[in-house]
Amino acid sequence: MKVLIVSKALVVGAYQRKLEELARFPDVELVAVVPPYWHEDRVGVQRLERLHTTGYQLIAMPIRFNGHHHVHWYPKLGRVIRRFRPDVLHIDEEPFNFATIQSTLLGRLSHAKVVFFSWQNLNRRYPPPFRLFERVNYRLASAGVAGIQEAADVLRQKGYKGRLEVIPQFGVPDIFQPPAHRQRTGSPIVGFAGRLVPEKGAGVLLDAFARLKVPARLEIIGNGRERSRLEHQASYLGIRDRVTFRGALRSDVMPEALGSFDLLVVPSLTRPNWKEQFGRVILEAMACQVPVIGSDSGEIPNTIGDAGVVVPEGNPSALAAAMEDLLTSEEKRLAYARRARRRVEAHFTETAVAQRYYDLYRSLVEKK
Repeated sequence: MKVLIVSKALVVGAYQRKLEELARFPDVELVAVVPPYWHEDRVGVQRLERLHTTGYQLIAMPIRFNGHHHVHWYPKLGRVIRRFRPDVLHIDEEPFNFATIQSTLLGRLSHAKVVFFSWQNLNRRYPPPFRLFERVNYRLASAGVAGIQEAADVLRQKGYKGRLEVIPQFGVPDIFQPPAHRQRTGSPIVGFAGRLVPEKGAGVLLDAFARLKVPARLEIIGNGRERSRLEHQASYLGIRDRVTFRGALRSDVMPEALGSFDLLVVPSLTRPNWKEQFGRVILEAMACQVPVIGSDSGEIPNTIGDAGVVVPEGNPSALAAAMEDLLTSEEKRLAYARRARRRVEAHFTETAVAQRYYDLYRSLVEKK
């Protein structure tokens, strides 16, 4: 079974573990097409990391309109498809994106079964030509995959009637493990990891952190246009000496960084055109046996499950109280940490996610 995956998300090296797991199946020949970098608006450039490339071919292909989610496309994709002639073409993009309609049409011309992916958990109507792209992809795709149930519900509401599976885009790579030795000599560390943009809520976290009555340090991992404003906010609140801005880290050093936290906070804020779609860093921290406090934005409560604490979004008082409660009780932190690791092992390993994608691809090919 020949499988071609087209995905800008795979510039992150840790995510490539899913491909290695797929390539382990003896009947799979796998090729992945990724851009050499992706420019994320308000954040910066993520260059391709080649970290997990065993057993399959990873092709770095320049794209047009890099950084534009809806209109980017791959000028040389047709050549790869004609040469490889995949049985399954999985385009890791929303059905309303131009890269998706490009991949779908090229895939169907080569008689491939086409699969698209969606995180979109808001029922939004798109202007021309994106609504047309969406409708054509709905008709031509052999299957759709939604990362969460809410996204699957939106696809149905918008008229997609084809086969639909709910599978996370990626599992948690096995590099995310509990630290062999977690020793704390100073104050406990509260962590944040994500884009420094308003909807990720780092400003709310700073307000909450300033209200803590227990000694603690705050480490903020990530970049974005909000960084300078957040640094000024920390100074204004009188906590700048206890807050470290670490910038963006490579995916292969994130396990060590997350494992050094005593707890992770994910304080996302819902916007009219966005709410949290999954919160991958939540699972990565949970895999490292780090308890998580998250807001109730979007999918965060379902991702955390019973393995952490959920507070109302945009409420620094409630967030401060939840942090204080965990920071003053090692017993509670350990209980959540154990539950967190068990939840990841039961539902979100890269091996388990790869198996579900393999089962989907195999069933589509067997229908030929």
